[in-house]
Amino acid sequence: MKKIFLVVFLFIAISMAKAQSPCGDTVYRQFDFWIGDWEAFNNANGKKAGDSKISMILDSCIILEEWSSASVVKGIRYAGKSYNTYNAAKKRWQQYWVDNAGGVTEYFNGHYADKKMVLETDNEKQPDGTYKTQKMTFHNLGPDKVRQHGESSTDNGKTWKTDFDLEYRRKK
Repeated sequence: MKKIFLVVFLFIAISMAKAQSPCGDTVYRQFDFWIGDWEAFNNANGKKAGDSKISMILDSCIILEEWSSASVVKGIRYAGKSYNTYNAAKKRWQQYWVDNAGGVTEYFNGHYADKKMVLETDNEKQPDGTYKTQKMTFHNLGPDKVRQHGESSTDNGKTWKTDFDLEYRRKK
């Protein structure tokens, strides 16, 4: 009788734990390598580009980025936030970026492979009538380093130009 009670108790406990963590599947943990407090440096010139705090929120379903640039341009220190999650219905990663310059970017086509998170926008019409796709690749370079490489394409992904190339170093 005690064994049956123990089995039933464990089954209920495991079921409740799963119910309490809707984003408990391992796919939701693919981008966890980015979580932490970071200093970001420009790979082209080695100068500090900014600071970024990456944390997990909303019952481990969302990875929140809080970015602040190192320099002031036109009287403003550029800052922004991104909300990153795995969209189980669409089976892809997505990022929604907003900033203090009025910018919004939707990287809604993302995937993880080979220790890299790749997030990409749709091919979107620009104010000048041209089309542009943006892509960010986050390279997991170990516990204390991440490379974030931003690119854009104006020919539907045939060729890409680097927009930024950052090395994130974990703050000690």
